[in-house]
Amino acid sequence: MSSRYESPLSKRYASSEMQYLFSDENKFRTWRRLWIALAEAERELGLPITEQQIAELKEHADDINYDVAAAREKEVRHDVMAHVYAYGEQCKNARGIIHLGATSCYVGDNTDLIIMYDALRLILSKLVNAVSLLARFADKYKSLPTLGYTHFQPAQPTTVGKRACLWIQDFLMDIEEVEYRLKNARLLGSKGTTGTQASFLELFDGDHQKCKQLDKMISEKMGFSECFAVSGQTYPRKLDSMILSTLSGIAQSAAKFSNDIRLLQHLKEVEEPFEEHQIGSSAMAYKRNPMRSERIAALARYVITNSLNPAFTASAQWLERTLDDSANKRISIAEGFLAVDGILSLVINIAGGLVVNPAVIERNLMRELPFMATENIMMDCVKKGGDRQQLHERIRVHSIEAGRRVKQGDGNNDLLERIAADPAFGVTLEELQGMLSPSRYVGRAPEQTAEFLSLQVNPILERHRDKLGINVEISV
Repeated sequence: MSSRYESPLSKRYASSEMQYLFSDENKFRTWRRLWIALAEAERELGLPITEQQIAELKEHADDINYDVAAAREKEVRHDVMAHVYAYGEQCKNARGIIHLGATSCYVGDNTDLIIMYDALRLILSKLVNAVSLLARFADKYKSLPTLGYTHFQPAQPTTVGKRACLWIQDFLMDIEEVEYRLKNARLLGSKGTTGTQASFLELFDGDHQKCKQLDKMISEKMGFSECFAVSGQTYPRKLDSMILSTLSGIAQSAAKFSNDIRLLQHLKEVEEPFEEHQIGSSAMAYKRNPMRSERIAALARYVITNSLNPAFTASAQWLERTLDDSANKRISIAEGFLAVDGILSLVINIAGGLVVNPAVIERNLMRELPFMATENIMMDCVKKGGDRQQLHERIRVHSIEAGRRVKQGDGNNDLLERIAADPAFGVTLEELQGMLSPSRYVGRAPEQTAEFLSLQVNPILERHRDKLGINVEISV
């Protein structure tokens, strides 16, 4: 039990893997990796930096003396310079070349980019696993007819599997978006205080080519293919807005999925997992509340609104640099990723344990299907010589009365009995019941599902097959 505020995103929702990415330990270790990359590149480009100095920096890359850095930061009120000092205390011979020519954003911004792209890779992995589980579900139930809804009013039937394809398609769009972000990943590089590389041009005695090479070498050492071509002191804050827009898109897809599950669970047709000893309500012991889906909706709402933060920040930057981005950025970026990580863990958990109740699905469908079959009935009767206009009016009257009985609880839908008893139709009840096979009314839903899985989903799952099979845990 803590006596200080702790973010629920860390305590209840996000995975340990995502929490580590945004941890101080990962951040400061990445700072040191960047200082090593800078020193190595500067040495390879001819600056008087020795192999021994590089070796010393590498020796202390991970054993960070946090106490020294914290004490120094209290004195100088500058986190980067405090860690430069602490690193220098461990690396006496290399002290003079740490951070050579760089500004704070060299480690700060490059680290932020590295962490965000690592976080996107984790998000991509979870998206792929969510799609894989939903695809398995869609394939299993591709031919199971269910009542379709528009405006949450009964509409033409579809299949349980086809409906799942709507969820999958949204997530596929998210996968494509994340892939695009990763494909175009760039570092800030070593741009200096206003982005002109003036300090590095001085170090390299006016050699412009070496300044250009320095950016390329640092990016390659850190696992990137390129840096931003131009910048102020920071990388463009517009990128943060674009990345959180991607996260917002994922949240939107997950919220749609969760809302559908909540509606279906109300209908008792499809339910999210419910553990043996799980309690749905403190008062109503019989309840099975869709708490996982509700949590997705809640976190998604946070992510969607949070995506406005970097948009405002990007629009308010001044000239080559301003610092009103820092406090907002360190909260909004990290928490956006932590929340989406938690959301996707829940999606995976739900998708892997969905409960389908075919008997309820059939009962709900058959209660409405006679109304939907009336057009087919009318056409068949016209083929036998009936008058289309007369039959249309008779069906309208019978449908209204049957609907009244259903709504007022007077009994089951007796529309077919009414039509069979009407001599204008000239059809028996047995013949009418033969028209009510649900599979006749789902159109191409089974075929659409199979085609979608084969042509759209499976190639993406195959491309990312190395990411499949992850395990997730939900904390509460």
